[in-house]
Amino acid sequence: MAGPRPTPTHVERPFDVAELFFSTTNRKGIIQSGNDVFARVSGYTEAELLGQPHNVIRHPDMPRAVFRLLWDYLEAERPIAAYVKNLAKDGGYYWVLATAGPVEDGYLSVRLKPTSPLLATVEALYAELRGVEQEVEAAGGRPADAIAASTPVLAERLAALGFTTYDNFMHAALPMEIRARHIALADR
Repeated sequence: MAGPRPTPTHVERPFDVAELFFSTTNRKGIIQSGNDVFARVSGYTEAELLGQPHNVIRHPDMPRAVFRLLWDYLEAERPIAAYVKNLAKDGGYYWVLATAGPVEDGYLSVRLKPTSPLLATVEALYAELRGVEQEVEAAGGRPADAIAASTPVLAERLAALGFTTYDNFMHAALPMEIRARHIALADR
């Protein structure tokens, strides 16, 4: 599936709050499997996704620091939950709360549609982090320098929200999203 990355648009890819999607990767992040929801929402066929690096759906609005955090957890054999803005094949985007963890020979990620008010806070935070990273990169800094500059900002902003660690944040965010999902499904 070589070719240029799609140009991001401001069009959100729809999916239902009842839908969950998953993918598995090997230890290097190469997609090994995924369900039909993952393929449909991303706009790729299953065949196009298999064998590709999972970052094929990485949206440029995503802070590098968040992905570094995600990989730090996974490489330490620890599960993580993180909000992720993904890029679809047509340039559209979709937000998920991804819960990822180690499995035999790789990683499993299960994603749900975020519906709690916390998403708006995360969107603003990610925009700030990306701004910091882009400033560093525009000044000639490497991606590692951008991560080093935005990581303390992430910690400061989470602390200002009352979360002393990322663990505290994800242990609050995941139940909050599950409750919001449950309410949305019950209101049908």
